[in-house]
Amino acid sequence: MTAAENPGPDVPIGDYAVVGDMRTAALISPEGSVDWLCLPRFDSPSVFASLLGTEQDGRWLIRVVDGEVEDRDYVEGTFVFRTHWRGPEGAAEVTTFMPHVDGRSDIVRVVRCTSGRVEVEHELVMRFEYATVRPWVHRTMVEEEDGRTEEVLTAVGGPSRLILHGTLPEAVREEDTHRARHSLDEGEELAWVLTGQASWKPLPARIDVPAVLEETIQDWRGWSGQIQATGPWARQVTRSLTVLRALTHTDTGGIVAAATTSLPEDPGGERNWDYRFTWLRDSALTLQAMIMHGLDGGAQAWKDWLLRAIAGHANQLRIMYGLAGERDLLERELDHLQGYADSRPVRIGNGAASQYQADVIGEVMLALADLRDAGIAEDGYSWGIQKMMLATQAERLDEPDHGIWEMRGDKHFFTHGRVMVWAAFDQGIRAVEEHGLRGDVEHWRELRDRVRREIEEQGVGPDGAFRQTYGADEVDASLLQIPHTGFCGYDDPRMLATVERLERELVDDEGFLHRYRMTESDNMDGLAGGEAPFLICTFWLVEQYARSGRIEDAERLMHACVDAGAPLDLLAEEYDPASRRMLGNYPQAFSHLGLVRAADAIADVREPSA
Repeated sequence: MTAAENPGPDVPIGDYAVVGDMRTAALISPEGSVDWLCLPRFDSPSVFASLLGTEQDGRWLIRVVDGEVEDRDYVEGTFVFRTHWRGPEGAAEVTTFMPHVDGRSDIVRVVRCTSGRVEVEHELVMRFEYATVRPWVHRTMVEEEDGRTEEVLTAVGGPSRLILHGTLPEAVREEDTHRARHSLDEGEELAWVLTGQASWKPLPARIDVPAVLEETIQDWRGWSGQIQATGPWARQVTRSLTVLRALTHTDTGGIVAAATTSLPEDPGGERNWDYRFTWLRDSALTLQAMIMHGLDGGAQAWKDWLLRAIAGHANQLRIMYGLAGERDLLERELDHLQGYADSRPVRIGNGAASQYQADVIGEVMLALADLRDAGIAEDGYSWGIQKMMLATQAERLDEPDHGIWEMRGDKHFFTHGRVMVWAAFDQGIRAVEEHGLRGDVEHWRELRDRVRREIEEQGVGPDGAFRQTYGADEVDASLLQIPHTGFCGYDDPRMLATVERLERELVDDEGFLHRYRMTESDNMDGLAGGEAPFLICTFWLVEQYARSGRIEDAERLMHACVDAGAPLDLLAEEYDPASRRMLGNYPQAFSHLGLVRAADAIADVREPSA
């Protein structure tokens, strides 16, 4: 089957490779097609959107004609991706990367014949504004830095422009596409640089591809070389932390939850969300994972982002923001895109931004406490905002919420959220007692103790297990986070009873864990359809097993989770063991930080002195 006959939506989500420049990211199919790219930011409108439609919604294909992929992987320690092809008469290597060059947005693709002779297919379909704009494409001359001129392909549509440097493909007018074929002998190579910019800016000169490739490799390796990871999952931990860096916007410090929008949790269904924003919870947990592995260099940038984003009255705190701290994340639907695997609607923006989720302040307070414990100095401005957050927590103490899973149904008192309320006040008290900061510690202690009594009375069921919400008898995977806050131990009888319920009601035949039980009579999230097990929930179960003495169970389940991400060690939000496919947005920060914490838990048990 040719690439043209196999459009993006037929490619399993987990088979996509990802490259990025810490401002945005591109998804590359096994057939060599860039099927998703937004420029210049993760949350900008797309220039390639065949991931959510067809090839005519934009893509960039480079492949060996009649070839087969022999191997695909990243250059070690980097986000530079290489694909090795075997053709009828030879072999070739395709390298794709996005350089870290200030003021530019480039994606570079280099194909080199490594033996014999290969024929290379090149196809470029450019579409702006989520495939609603077919740009005006023409050839023009641009002056290079050495004074020579080069003919480039340029596409313009409203505020956006793409410029292609390299051997240019020819226009196929009836399809509004550009195509070419090139024959290469051993040792020969071709390179293309596709640059995105504002349409009114001067045309950019071509970058020095070999030099910039080497700089990009060294930049990634200089960062990943700091990672402190050992043991059987060191590769996966390193890859996960590298993914978390790739999802961090280098200019603002904001960390997106994923690089994509509307990849379905339920193929063919409506559970399709835009994750190209910065959740306070995800960012806080990401920060904790990085600090644990000696990567505190970006901690101050995230802290600065946080303080800018939530600046203002603390009762205006939101659960998520845009990359620069934007608050207007209006959700809307793109009816012209058919959706990945016919999953509609395709959404941009996220209506959950206006929800109240009681756990968020606790998550942030825990992360900022980790910064203090790691020796990063607190200042009056930062501590002042934390005190305002605690004042807001006190004001909303008796208010139900939407929960960690962003339920779009009725509000409830979620036990996980109430424990995080407890944790918020607990960390405020610790900041005063252990770090010498000033605050109303007696008031916080009174509220903390009140919430603890409430949880113990209403958040524990007759069977001794923590329950999802007050007044109900369901369990929820988020309850596995309770020991992480210090509320109780991993081996607390209530946690062991909770795990027993989770195993009985939410764990599938292969050990993967669902978030919560869905029933037709009481679908708490307000949505139709089901979903696959959540990877971060399963990693939380690994962590719980390890820290409560079930180390063999932890390692068995960890192997299953790691195998799910093979061969590229990239994780989406969910994994369906029955179909062996990733589901949901990709790559997912939540899943990768779950992997890191699970691996850490096993290592702490196996090598407690390490």
